Amino acid sequence: MKKAFAILMICLVAFSAFAQGAAETQAKQTLKVGMVTDSGTIDDRSFNQGTYEGVKKAAEELGWENTYLRPTGTTTSDYVQAIYALYDQGYSFVACPGFLFAEAVAQIQGEVEDLNLVIIDDALSAGIGPKTVAIVFKEQESGFLAGLATALKIKTGDVGFVGGMEIPAVQKFNWGFQQGVKYANDNFGTTVSMKAENFVYSGSFADLALGQQLANAMYARGVKVIFAAAGGTGVGAINEAKNRRLAGQDVWAVGVDVDQYSVGDMGNGQSCILTSAMKDGWCSIRHG
Repeated sequence: MKKAFAILMICLVAFSAFAQGAAETQAKQTLKVGMVTDSGTIDDRSFNQGTYEGVKKAAEELGWENTYLRPTGTTTSDYVQAIYALYDQGYSFVACPGFLFAEAVAQIQGEVEDLNLVIIDDALSAGIGPKTVAIVFKEQESGFLAGLATALKIKTGDVGFVGGMEIPAVQKFNWGFQQGVKYANDNFGTTVSMKAENFVYSGSFADLALGQQLANAMYARGVKVIFAAAGGTGVGAINEAKNRRLAGQDVWAVGVDVDQYSVGDMGNGQSCILTSAMKDGWCSIRHG
């Protein structure tokens, strides 16, 4: 789980420190690095947790303090308040993992000159400030490979998708996955079906029970593999796949963002995770 975001955040923190100039060496030595979670939790074993693992790794290697803060809600106002709360505590570098932070980051970068911001999954159409770094990923490419691998594994049958909120990053995972399955069908003789009823957005990144419920319905309809791109909600879908495999059913789940093999660990040396569409090496980093 650590690799993708750990390496990413180390690079970003190093960029920020460099940008401040050698004259600020003392200030950099006492830099405090924070993160605000999105609508999910810090232990979602996916996007939030993977990002924070990177923040902690960067802070550990560079000798800086680190923490995270979960907002009281999921509105732009809630995110703004959380970012300012960290800033008021001396955190001069704040990572914001998710498309939902776009408006908050766009607002704050114009109000605070000495705050370094990182936003993940949005390129800030309003413009990237001089101390802001925006990271966007080619989710469709890793989704494509996951779809191709899925089709080649099962050869025939139905596949499904459980997304979180219907936002660009999640949509791209979905579209890429479908194109990967189609490519296998067109070029490798597989006959994998993708029925509309099995491709859904849950509207949440933090509802484990809902994820398990949606996966249960799909598997009951004969779906063999579910691509769970929904944070904590996706973990619920993975749990359903795990329970069914332990009961002897030949079903699988596809993880997202980080290597979720351990999330699907069944306690017998095996995992229900067929593969994971990871955000590792598929990104574009832009800064002001």
